[in-house]
Amino acid sequence: MIEEEPVKKFSKKEQIRLDEEFAFKIQAEEQEEERIAREKAQKIQEANIAWDDIQATVEADYYSKKAEEEMAQESSSKRAGTELEQEVAKKQKIDDDQEEAYGDSDRSSKRYSSMIKMLQNINREDLETLWKLVKAKHRNTRPKEGYERVLWGDLKVMFEPDIESEVWRSLEGHNVTVWKLFDSCGVHFVIFKNLHIFMLVENRYPLTPATITGMLNKKLQADHWNEMCYKLLKLITK
Repeated sequence: MIEEEPVKKFSKKEQIRLDEEFAFKIQAEEQEEERIAREKAQKIQEANIAWDDIQATVEADYYSKKAEEEMAQESSSKRAGTELEQEVAKKQKIDDDQEEAYGDSDRSSKRYSSMIKMLQNINREDLETLWKLVKAKHRNTRPKEGYERVLWGDLKVMFEPDIESEVWRSLEGHNVTVWKLFDSCGVHFVIFKNLHIFMLVENRYPLTPATITGMLNKKLQADHWNEMCYKLLKLITK
C-alpha cells in the first residue's frame, strides 16, 4: 500500500503570495511572447519595405534604361534619315550636273543609273527608311520634275505596286536587256530598251507571261549565287 503524501497547507497570506507570483509569471510569459511576436512582425514589415524598395529601384532602372535606349534609337534613326537625305540630295546634285553635260537625250538613263548606284551601296533597312522619308515628304502627290520624281516613282512602284497602273502595260512589246539582283537590299530590276522597273524580291508584281519569259531567257545577273537568287527564280517561275 502506497502512502499518499499529505497535502501541504498554506496560510491564507502565503496562498495569496503564491497566486500573485504565478499570475506575474504568466503575465511575464505573455508579455515576452507579445514582444517576440512584435519583433517578428516588425522584421517582416522591414523586409517587405526593403523588397518593395528593391523592386521600385529595379523597375526605375529598367524603365530609365528602356527610355534611354528608345531615345538613342530614335536619335539614331533621325540621324540615319538625315544622312540618307543628304546622300540622296548629293547624288541628285551630281546627276543634275551630269544632265547638263550630257543633254536631254540621256537624262532618263542617267537617272535610273544613279538609282542603281544607290542600290549598290544601301541595305534593306536604309531603303525602307528612304521610302518613308520620300513618302512623308510627297505623300501620294508625284513630284513635278527632277530626280525626286523618278525616285518617288521607282520607290512607289517597288513598295506599293498598283495592278491598274500603266507601268505594267508599258512593258509590253519591249525586249528585256538586263535582269539583275541586288541582294544587299533585296531588290531586283529589269531594264528594257527605254524602260526600267525596280521590284522587291519577296513581292509579286503583275508581270505578263511575255515579260517573265524575256527575263528568264535573259537570265538573272547576281554577284554570287545564294538563297535569295533561288527564291526569286522560284517566285518568278510560279
